[in-house]
Amino acid sequence: MFEDSLLESGGRNSKLHRRGPWATVLSFLIQAALVGVLVLIPLIYTEALPRQQLMGYLVAPPPPPPPPPPPAAAPVVRAVRPSTEINNGQLKAPTAIPKKIAMIKEDEAPPSNGVVGGVVGGVPGGQAGGVLGGVLGAIASSAPRALPNVAAPKRVAVSSGVVSGLLIRKVTPNYPPLAKQARISGSVVLQAEISKDGSIENLHAVSGHPMLIQSAIDAVRQWKYKPYILNGVPVAVETTITVNFTLAGG
Repeated sequence: MFEDSLLESGGRNSKLHRRGPWATVLSFLIQAALVGVLVLIPLIYTEALPRQQLMGYLVAPPPPPPPPPPPAAAPVVRAVRPSTEINNGQLKAPTAIPKKIAMIKEDEAPPSNGVVGGVVGGVPGGQAGGVLGGVLGAIASSAPRALPNVAAPKRVAVSSGVVSGLLIRKVTPNYPPLAKQARISGSVVLQAEISKDGSIENLHAVSGHPMLIQSAIDAVRQWKYKPYILNGVPVAVETTITVNFTLAGG
């Protein structure tokens, strides 16, 4: 009875009790919609926001300072060796054509000491020696000069084609019986040294079938050549000799 006398009482006959739970849920939904509208208004209408304050937050930081420059490299000093064109007292040819040719200016010749009004081994007013000195100088300049002796090398390398023209005695090698039965043929290349008198020395095989090498060495060791002459002096020669083994009817 006391609850019904109050205006906001929660009795059974009150308005709040008659509304039910759906009215409360609807009230909460309306309030949540209003709050959402209030939150979305500043996001939609951005013109109302302070632009200077927003731009202040968007300013990019200053770039980092550039790295310091690398230290300067120390200059490289190369030792320049003086070039000379004389080797062991002999003038050698230059390896490259120089781009610039330096002009050499020679000093002027001293004045001639002529004898005025007299004859000193020549004509009046002439130089000492006169005609006789000129004739003797011409004879001395025309005399043949002895060429320096150039030492011949102890040994030179010569091709087999050149050495074959110097051969004066050739011994034919014997065909090994086992190689003949096995039908083995081919060439044997030998490295040899021909001495100053034309005999074979330091003979050894370079290539060839093992069954044919010994027969080729035994035959070539008996060969004889003419001496190889270089600058008028016989010298030893290094060359290769090829011995061919061919089967009859092959």
